[in-house]
Amino acid sequence: MYPHMKKEALEVIQKVHSLCREKKIRLSAAESCTGGLISHYITYLPGASSFFEAGVVTYSSEAKQEILGISSDTLSAHGVISRETAQEMAEKIRLMTRTDYAVSTTGNLGPDLLENKDRGLIYVAVSRYGNCSVKELRLTGEREEIKEQAAIAALRFLADNVSNVL
Repeated sequence: MYPHMKKEALEVIQKVHSLCREKKIRLSAAESCTGGLISHYITYLPGASSFFEAGVVTYSSEAKQEILGISSDTLSAHGVISRETAQEMAEKIRLMTRTDYAVSTTGNLGPDLLENKDRGLIYVAVSRYGNCSVKELRLTGEREEIKEQAAIAALRFLADNVSNVL
């Protein structure tokens, strides 16, 4: 039915769709390194408009501050590629869009070090009503492979978080 989508991606997208509809969840996303791929995946299947509110790509530090309102203190103390920035991104987009859940990504796709942080270091966060879970990923492969792995891992992390709430 969806010949251009990898099985692994399609399965997690279907799970997110199912959980969001079943639990009547409104969802938003704040992406950096995944560059909108999470939003693309969510909207790949029909029916996303029933739960997906917004996806924002804030690639630069300035955009993170100006669009999402990420604290300059967070960025200067921890860097763009950090657990703290991922958490703040998820929380800010959830509050801005008034959604139940938000997912965020920030990291280094490579090829070079960024902020002295290795290629493949990605942080994903899921925010729900002030509770935020953050996961550190260490991914390998070429730039596009890391991006795809990060988007799928973020959606899987989101699905796990939603599934664990009664």
